[in-house]
Amino acid sequence: MSQITVEVVYATREKQKLVILKVDEGCTAQQAVERSGLLTEFPEIDLAKNKIGIFAKAVKADTVLRDKDRVEIYRPLIADPKEVRRQRVADGKVMKKGGGEA
Repeated sequence: MSQITVEVVYATREKQKLVILKVDEGCTAQQAVERSGLLTEFPEIDLAKNKIGIFAKAVKADTVLRDKDRVEIYRPLIADPKEVRRQRVADGKVMKKGGGEA
């Protein structure tokens, strides 16, 4: 069976980690995360709760990977983005394009 190269990434506020793996064709996103060693290095990751994606698009754990895919493990949101925007409007802050404050 031929192999493909994939990346698995995870980041906290303090640390970012990228692992490059060679895996068999047919490998799923979850299998790549498990083989990456990130679950041991970051014990707070719980695949039952943390969503995963490929290039910023959410995918299911059983999604089959393609060569050069980047599997991303997402942390839970600490604030609801819609609520943050509502609060900024209520505070009278103007937003620039791209999300920064003017």
